[in-house]
Formats: sequence, structure tokens, C-alpha cells
Amino acid sequence: MPDVPPPPNRLTLGQRVVAAFDPDGTLAQAIDAFEPRTGQRDMALAVSDVLEAGGTLLAEAGTGTGKTLAYLIPAILSGQRVLVSTGTKNLQEQIFFKDLPVLRDALGIAFRATYMKGRSNYLCLHRFDAAYDDPSPRPAADHATLALLKEWAPQTETGDRAELEDVPDDLPLWRDVSATQENCLGTECPQYDECHVTKMRQRAAESDVVIVNHHLLCADAAVRQSGYGEVIPEYTFAIVDEAHQLEDVATQYFGISVSTFRLEDLMRDASRALEAGGFGDPADGDAFRASAGRIREAARAFFTTLLTDRRGAQAWGDQRSRIDAAALEPVAELGQALVDALTVLESDVALLADAPEDLLAIARRAGEIRDDLRFVLRASDSAYVFFLEIRNRGVFLRASPIDVSAIVREALWDRLRGGVLTSATLAVDGTFDYMRSRLGIGSAYELRLPSEFDFEQQTLLYLPRRMPDPRDAAFTEAAGAEVIEILRRTSGRAFVLFTSYANLYGVRDIVTTARLDFPLLVQGTAPRSVLLRDFRQTPNAVLFGTSSFWQGVDVVGEALSCVIIDKLPFASPGDPITAARIEALAARGDNPFADYQVPLAILSLQQGLGRLIRHRSDRGVLAILDPRIRTKGYGGRFLDSLPPAPVTHDLAEIGRFVDALA
Repeated sequence: MPDVPPPPNRLTLGQRVVAAFDPDGTLAQAIDAFEPRTGQRDMALAVSDVLEAGGTLLAEAGTGTGKTLAYLIPAILSGQRVLVSTGTKNLQEQIFFKDLPVLRDALGIAFRATYMKGRSNYLCLHRFDAAYDDPSPRPAADHATLALLKEWAPQTETGDRAELEDVPDDLPLWRDVSATQENCLGTECPQYDECHVTKMRQRAAESDVVIVNHHLLCADAAVRQSGYGEVIPEYTFAIVDEAHQLEDVATQYFGISVSTFRLEDLMRDASRALEAGGFGDPADGDAFRASAGRIREAARAFFTTLLTDRRGAQAWGDQRSRIDAAALEPVAELGQALVDALTVLESDVALLADAPEDLLAIARRAGEIRDDLRFVLRASDSAYVFFLEIRNRGVFLRASPIDVSAIVREALWDRLRGGVLTSATLAVDGTFDYMRSRLGIGSAYELRLPSEFDFEQQTLLYLPRRMPDPRDAAFTEAAGAEVIEILRRTSGRAFVLFTSYANLYGVRDIVTTARLDFPLLVQGTAPRSVLLRDFRQTPNAVLFGTSSFWQGVDVVGEALSCVIIDKLPFASPGDPITAARIEALAARGDNPFADYQVPLAILSLQQGLGRLIRHRSDRGVLAILDPRIRTKGYGGRFLDSLPPAPVTHDLAEIGRFVDALA
């Protein structure tokens, strides 16, 4: 008797996935540009196995594999609730607004999906009303923005600030009208039922596929650990895309921070609570006002003294500076005064009868800030590195975990039935050992898929024959000269990526002097999104960027025909977190340089160079100006990690390669 295929509803998940990716399957029939790829199908089958049987999968999928569809299709067909976490909001929105609608039509399945961002991305109706009615003086620009928000608020269905193209990313006013976990009133809020975050959670709770980003994933896990509830609905399967970014994000969210912003927000909300009243006895209001005033003065004295030495000059600079208990001794008394002031305000509210929820929330926040400040001032927990940071006109005292592997394992992997971690860059030296150790991953399936692109035909790798050591003062001038010559041969159309602003500005000055006939876009002169838009729309443009342009950026076609890297992207050993991790590895007998610094730099370099080839039709030149890739023993590890492109040391060869593409 001939074999009879089982009816569709009895097919295993793997069989349904194979059918979807078949050359004559549903994807090929519904998507004009679809082309079957062996690597994509293999990854989809591996994801299917995890969704059926559980476990963990580490999947490195080279560029062009089509990994997004490789995990979305099994997730949709599985019928499970699957959480997908991305490294950037851009990819998050691409999946929700572009990929999922196509798959809904192609697969013919009426699945439900939603995407979630952190609370601070959404307008808080309660805080907006308070800010709009606040009689305190404001800049004219703030009044204009509040008027814009007043018009937008009744129209928006999501409350997502991304809908407001004219509102800049770094708008200080947005902190006044959005809610964080710290200042959210939760179910006690008078507008809880209408709250955009509440509705977002309700949509997610009813969805089959929930799209988040790593920041929300880690923030939610940290909140769950603290016992304060959660934002993301329960899930047992998770797919973490761009997983190479997860350690950095987890380090941020599982740490502790006390900042001028945090104190200012508390005082601003305290002032609004005073304006709103709610004190049965005027004397209680006077006591609360006095307590808030003491916090304000204590915070000003503490942070001002922290930043200045006895001569009144800034002692720390505009970066991160590692601190310990001895470094904090000069501000110990002022820090204790701030701790005491926060305690008094918390106690004042606790003594009130029938205190409104706004006041209770302020008291709770004062207690949380006090506890965090005490922890940071002691600076004694050996599992953390303590440092001071000045950023965006704010001052931050931080404590970050030195090793997040156990934290991530407990907060994420241990509570999952199945997890997939994927990226174009996960393996180092041909293994996943580095990523396993950094992210606390034990037993796992492993899959490495090569890129679908033909780098031997699509790219040329240029390594200058002679360059000064990057630590030599002559390096910047030599790099500038190389950049000029390369750009002349590629007619611009390039990303020039730097490991520091100092070298970016130095090379920029040299290139500007050469008066090349190519538009020059420089990071810092406009928002990142604007620079990318202008680069795509401006013929022969050149973009100078630092770390934020090394990953998560896609420019397809001739507009980007060259990527130049100035130095191998080693994390600065002067950075407090990097320094603490180097010390911890050395203390347990490991080799920090070989086991941590080099692998981390290899992954970063792969990401930077990965900006060039994003499509089968892309062609271009990769250039690395750092001579250590050829002259140092560890350089071979970097070279082995690069795409298999032909290598040249001859600038003229760049011209011939580019001419052949014309």
C-alpha cells in the first residue's frame, strides 16, 4: 500500500515548517521575492525542535540567512505564546509592522501579535494632566510641546512617542509626562483603565507573538526579581535576536543607580503633590514641604561636592570614573544627610491619615532612593563595580554587576521551557564558549550557518601595508591620509567607523582640510536617525560615526560601498566595568586579554564590518587601518573571523575593484 501523507492537522511542527519553506510552499507562492535557502530552513527546523521539546538553542546565522523568518515562522505555527526580543527598537518595529503582516497573509493563520516597549516610551495620562496644569514657569518650547501633546493625546491609540516625529529623542520634558516603574501608581492610578501601558499589557496577554526589546526584557526580569510585579505577560518560550548585545543591557538593568535626574524627578512630583493638596491638616502640608526642601538642598550639596575638588575644579571629567569607599569619604557626611532627609519624608507621609496615592508613591520612591544610595555609598559589595558617570547633563552614582551570567541564568533561562539565542555574530574562534560563559548558558544545542553572500566576489578587504601603532600620536594623521585616499577611489559612499570621538574629530579635521567633493556627515551634529536618512538620500555621502553606528544599521545598495574601521575595537581598560571584569578574570586565573578582551573585540569588529553587505547585490570595500591585525600574534584570531574576502595592501587595487563594479 502506498504511503499516504497524514492530514495537515496531524503534521508535526517540523513538517509544517519544511512545507512552508519548500520551493513550492506557501512562502514561495505568497512572497514574490522569496527564494529557498538551505540555512534558513535548517535554522527554522532547529527552532521548531526547541518549541516542541524545549531546551536552549544557540544559532549563529550569517548575514543573508534570513534568520528573522527562520524563527518567526516556527513561532507562529507552534501555536505557543512566544516572546521575541530584539536588540533595537528598529528591528522590533520592522518585525511587527513589516514581517508579521506578510506572514499572516502568506501562512493564512489568524495569529495575534503585539509589540511592547519600556514604560518611558508611552505618554502617562495622569502625569501629563499634572504637567499640563502645573503653574510653574516653563520655557516657551515646553509650552509648545505640551500643546502638541494635548492635541495628540485624545487621538493616539498607543501613546507611543514614536508617533511624534517632531519630538526629539532627548526631550527633557518627556520625563515629566511618561511613567517609569518607579513613579507609576499602578492599579491605584485614577486613569489606570485608560492607561496606555495597561492596554499594551492587555493586548500582549491576548497575543500569540509578543515583540519586545532587550531593554524591556531585562527591565521586566529585574522587576520580577524585586517582587514588584511585571510588565510582560507570562511566557515560557523566548527568542532573543541580536543576542550578542544582551550582556551589556543586562549589566545596566541589574545594577543600581542614584542620579540627579532621579532626585529632580522626585522633587518635581513632590511639588505637584503640594499644589494638589490632599493634606487634611495644613501642618502636615508644611511638614511635607519642609522635608522636600531638605532633600533638595541635601542633594544639591551632595552632588556639587562630589563633582568638585577643594579648588572648585571638576575632579572627574565628562566620563565614567571608578570609585570606592575611600573615594567617597569626603562626601560621606553629605551623603548621610541626604539619606536622612529621604527617610524623614518617607516617615512624614507614613504618619498621614488617608494619604492620597500620589503622596504614598512619592514616599515609597524616597525610601527606594535612600536604600540605593546607602548601598552605593558603602561601595563594599565585591560582586559590583562602583563608578560615577556624567552624561546628558546628569550625574549618576552607579553600581553594576561585574558578572551577569548567574543573574541572567536565574532571571531568564531558568524560567523558560525553551529559548533561542541568535545573531550574525555569536561564535568566536569557531565555538560558542565565550557567549556561553558571558550569558550563563549551560546545556544547549548549537547551530552555525555561514552567510549566504559570496564575499569573494562581493567584497575586497584592504589592509594598509604600513601604519603607525594606534597608540602612537602619528596614527591619527596617518589614518586621515588613508581615509582620504580610500574615499577618492570609492567616490565617497562610505561609513568611517571609529572607536573614540577623539580619533573621529582628529580624522575629520584632516579630511575636511583635503576638501574632498563628498558630503560629510558627522555623528553628534544631528540625531542618528536624521544622519542615516541624509546618508541614504545624499549621493556620494560619507558618514563618520562611533559605536552606535557599528551595529543595527542597514543601508542597502550603492549608497554604502565602503566601510572603514580605524582601530580594532577593544573595550577601553580604563572603563570601570571593563577594568573590573579584567581584574575578576585575572583573580580566578584566567587570561583576561585572550579570554575576554579579544573575543569581545572580534564580535564588535564583525558587527562593524557587517554594515557593508546586506544584500546579494551589494558590493564594496572593507578597510581596517589598525596594523595590529597583521603584526600581533592575536591578529590571526581577528583575520580568521573576517568574511572570506580577497585581501589587498594596494590602494590602486581598490580603484580597480570599484571601477569593475561600475
